[in-house]
Amino acid sequence: METPDDIVAERLAVVRETIAELGRADASIVAVTKGFDRTAVDCARRLGLTDIGENYAQELLGKVDAIDEHLNVHFMGRIQRNKIRKISSHVNTWHSVSRPEVITEIGKRSEGAQVFLQIRPAADTTETKDGARPEDIDALLETAHESGVHVVGLMTIGVLGDADATRAAFDEVAELADRFDLPGRSMGMSGDYRDALEAGATALRLGSVLFGPRPPR
Repeated sequence: METPDDIVAERLAVVRETIAELGRADASIVAVTKGFDRTAVDCARRLGLTDIGENYAQELLGKVDAIDEHLNVHFMGRIQRNKIRKISSHVNTWHSVSRPEVITEIGKRSEGAQVFLQIRPAADTTETKDGARPEDIDALLETAHESGVHVVGLMTIGVLGDADATRAAFDEVAELADRFDLPGRSMGMSGDYRDALEAGATALRLGSVLFGPRPPR
């Protein structure tokens, strides 16, 4: 009889086969455990996934007893300055960073922290989506330098319901990362990670493709 770990292991094997097929041994998997209880964190650890992702400060704080020194925590949600203080000691890498005041606050609470700058590329015309424009990158990098924050790469989210725009957005962000000599590209989620890999993603943010549908909130 299959256990929950067996099911996740089978799904993980499919993802790893895709990574190998595309020759992308440099791409890592961030197991996004948001919306699931701590058993998802435990499962990820047992299967050798050392990077986990959370989107909500309160939810992360509710799982800290499942997180040990062998796990790297990636915070991926929209970051409110007043929440940074509460979770900074638990977070290794911050995604979704697009405002100078957030960079400054992260630096104040966790000097040397790793961040991905969230970019909304020209290919993405979604007006309500967070993300800095490409022309803002220089200023954000300067703020990071002044704040003692280490920018490891760029991050973006695919365009919902538009595969062509998603691929164009991934390609554009990869080109920007090259232009600014940033090695990290946090791109690709459960529905579009293959496109992200083909564009050069180095960090895949995967939740439902590993753990199944999230329970209703």
